[in-house]
Amino acid sequence: MPSAGELSYQSPPPEDDGIGNNTNGTDEDSGWLWLQIKAEARRDAESEPALASYLYSTILSHSSLERSLSFHLGNKLCSSTLLSTLLYDLFLNAFSTDPSIRAATVADLRAARTRDPACVSFSHCLLNYKGFLACQAHRVSHKLWNQSRKPLALALHSRIADVFAVDIHPAAKIGKGILFDHATGMVVGETAVIGNNVSILHHVTLGGTGKVGGDRHPKIGDGVLIGAGATILGNIKIGEGAKIGAGSVVLIEVPPRTTAVGNPARLVGGKEKPSQHEDVPGESMDHTSFISEWSDYII
Repeated sequence: MPSAGELSYQSPPPEDDGIGNNTNGTDEDSGWLWLQIKAEARRDAESEPALASYLYSTILSHSSLERSLSFHLGNKLCSSTLLSTLLYDLFLNAFSTDPSIRAATVADLRAARTRDPACVSFSHCLLNYKGFLACQAHRVSHKLWNQSRKPLALALHSRIADVFAVDIHPAAKIGKGILFDHATGMVVGETAVIGNNVSILHHVTLGGTGKVGGDRHPKIGDGVLIGAGATILGNIKIGEGAKIGAGSVVLIEVPPRTTAVGNPARLVGGKEKPSQHEDVPGESMDHTSFISEWSDYII
């Protein structure tokens, strides 16, 4: 029987990048990832005995990723009146019965492991990345919202905001392969939509412009990167593969594969002929490629 260290990152699924970056979201794929997480937990328990009990209760004692994540979220989000056992059953029911949520969870774990150099293992993300945990809990609150269980969805939303400092309305729609990096101070409004393979840093707001009702929040396309402290307001589209610079205030639509920076934000290269980039910034995490080009534009 191989040791935990030998198990780690062995035998990835077909068409994999070496750390499990297969986006098919099959049960086989999910099973492979769970084996890696358990191998990492065993290795860490052996190297740091002080964590052995914690790792056993959160990961090693469970038979699946869904059960481990449900247990962990239940303990994180419980209160004196919202019991961990109730939350465990709530999360496990959602994760076990909805294949789309399971696939999104697996894709989110890979996104963190692939894109964030500070993410040393899948188990580290599962246990310690509050952006990941907040996103998975939101997926359950969103499911409850769509089932017309709005009081429970809002109660869960409130606990997520209290515990993780991440405020995502239960009605907001979020794709898969999401990285909420650091995540503190994120606010996502009710009618916001976030596509697949999007990366968002801390203190980002996807908000409305005032008291107007209806569809009033941003729509973020696939592969978008939103830098720290950016504010995007109103029912505007941020095109596929676009990049929003840190600290920008965006009130205009951003075409696909273009960059918006500044307050108020402007398109790099100008509104009439914005310059385009070839990479997918939500995956490459390149925050700085626009700097020299933007400097030339504003001189």
